[in-house]
Amino acid sequence: VQLVESGGGSVQPGGSLRLSCAASTFTLDDYVIGWFRQIPGKEREGVSAIGTGHPYITHYADFAKGRFTISTNTAKNTVFLQMNNLNTDDTAIYYCAAAPLVGSSWSWPPPTSAYVIRGQGTRVTVSS
Repeated sequence: VQLVESGGGSVQPGGSLRLSCAASTFTLDDYVIGWFRQIPGKEREGVSAIGTGHPYITHYADFAKGRFTISTNTAKNTVFLQMNNLNTDDTAIYYCAAAPLVGSSWSWPPPTSAYVIRGQGTRVTVSS
């Protein structure tokens, strides 16, 4: 069971990046996929989440609303995070994680503790 992130990099303020989270050995339909970020010196925080059932359901942290968009390509078993209008506060390592639907009892959005599979992360640096 593995999640692999990609798409991080360095951009100037106002720029955009598209992060990808590819799942192997399991299907996204059985999980909620969330994006988190770790800023040095701060606790990990949730960014966005998507439930890949039909219809899709999404959740965004306040700082992400209007700037970030989460989406999924089930054929490719991949979740994307489109990040626009980035600022220096967005500099962090971004992780994707999976929360299983089977046996779950949480209400939307899932608590951080529900995410039991996590990728290695991809670094995003926003600087001028």
